[in-house]
Amino acid sequence: MGWATRFLAAVCFFAAGVLFVPEAILGSPSGAGAVTAAKLAHLLSFATSWGAALWATFIGGIIMFKNLPRHMFGNLQSKMFPAYFTLISACAAISVAAFAYLHPWKTASTVERYQLGFLLSALGCNLSNLLVFTPMTIEMMKKRHRIERDLSIGEEVGWSKNQQVAKSNPTLAAMNKKFGMIHGLSSLANIMSFGSLAMHSWYLASKIEL
Repeated sequence: MGWATRFLAAVCFFAAGVLFVPEAILGSPSGAGAVTAAKLAHLLSFATSWGAALWATFIGGIIMFKNLPRHMFGNLQSKMFPAYFTLISACAAISVAAFAYLHPWKTASTVERYQLGFLLSALGCNLSNLLVFTPMTIEMMKKRHRIERDLSIGEEVGWSKNQQVAKSNPTLAAMNKKFGMIHGLSSLANIMSFGSLAMHSWYLASKIEL
């Protein structure tokens, strides 16, 4: 199924929802439609960024690292992470805009202001990864791959050969240290974003009546 087919399917499901509850989407004289649309935008954007972050951080990346040759894994991640951070940055921006529309700063409660702060934190962390840390990590990874290819390593799964060779190769050891620092900052920003989203998920759960 191509991306166009998937997009069309999503539009059809959304259209079906509008048909069943048109007054909620199209609005009323009181402006309820705009409020509902903002809530929908916030909920879908938050859910998308939360799900993507959960999968990429704790499931998908770990499975790939444990089962793919390291250079293949790195090259795949260099293509996936820019798309991943673009997606969740866009979702975070929509969430911030929708939440700010629903809860203007001047009339927002203290809790609502904290929640807007969490959403802004997630947006800032994601943008820092998209614009700064991810490009630096990819560049550093490519340099390390060149060194490893000269040493005939990198096609194994896991870190074993890299760590063994680095003990007797100062150049590789230095590159590992630089890569680890940049990758660590990227991972920290990603975890901080995930933590901010987790705090907001608790807030949203408190608003749901089941």
